Amino acid sequence: MAKSNDWGGPNRQWVIAEHPVTTLEARHFEYREAPVAEPGPGEVLLKTHLLNIAPVMRMYMMQGGAAGEAPLEIGEVIHGRGVAEVIASNHAGFAPGEFVQGQLGWQTWKVSRMTDAEKFRRLKPHGLPIHHALTVFGMTGFSAYCGFFGRGQPRPSDAVLVSGAAGGVGSLVVQMARLHGCAPLVGIAGGPEKCSLIEKLGCDVAIDYKADDVAAAIRESFPAGVDLYFDNVGGEILEAALGHLAPGARVVLCGSISEYQRQTPFGPRNYTNLRRANADMRGFFVYNHSAEFDAAEAAMAAWLTEGKLKAPVDVVSGFEAMPRALMDMFESTGGGKRIVQVVEGDIACY
Repeated sequence: MAKSNDWGGPNRQWVIAEHPVTTLEARHFEYREAPVAEPGPGEVLLKTHLLNIAPVMRMYMMQGGAAGEAPLEIGEVIHGRGVAEVIASNHAGFAPGEFVQGQLGWQTWKVSRMTDAEKFRRLKPHGLPIHHALTVFGMTGFSAYCGFFGRGQPRPSDAVLVSGAAGGVGSLVVQMARLHGCAPLVGIAGGPEKCSLIEKLGCDVAIDYKADDVAAAIRESFPAGVDLYFDNVGGEILEAALGHLAPGARVVLCGSISEYQRQTPFGPRNYTNLRRANADMRGFFVYNHSAEFDAAEAAMAAWLTEGKLKAPVDVVSGFEAMPRALMDMFESTGGGKRIVQVVEGDIACY
């Protein structure tokens, strides 16, 4: 066991033991401990409070990595964003006691120079629980807001379909579509519990992909076709949506959880429907929209304060739970944004 120091270590870490090829398993993860490093000139020492869990982390662990992230080697700390407290600082821009969110990795302490590559953002004082830094005020919220409004370009009259609608991004997109006046609004989720959740969030219809014929349910729900499809899953559900597009439809490709455990990528066989419908299929990568983050945060903070927006969260306790928290995402357990609480006690407000 690594020796603790005055900071209250050790630094607990989860590293890659083996690159996954298909199903993510416990053998792909290894637990380690290391001493907590002293911050040098221009550096800060960060103590992890919360860590983000997202399906794309499985891609980070693959041999080739994921878009926007360098491939990880065996023994490297797994990539992931989180919320941390500045404990000590030799950096002119950050003071002890401040909270930040950014690329911490799966570890309980980090020494950082706060570079652009780590994409740190200082938490703004909204008077809300700090876990919102990983929901509405993190990449989850920015993906929902910038993807829906920036890439989706919704009109109040749009008929909107959202897949992965009970997840962190999808559950926010559902509410934004309802706030924007879109109708009908239909969500796709897995199981009765998640379908009940998205109905409470504003969906007119909830399609259970585990029990329903998804393509038939889409046809029934959208007599005139889908104007805007926000895709968080890819695969066969994307194909089903492409089969029932309205003229001038827009498809936003935000996530593809169904692809992350496939050995062979899935290609929609009916993509030529885009031509028939004079439709657009638009890729979306959240970091390409960083100039919009402040405006997105201001809008979502107002909605939260006014009670117009809810941020469903699935909090898992304990750093030791990180591997299982990620693996369970591919079993469709829980609803809302999944977060692991590393520091014990009540989640603080900031």
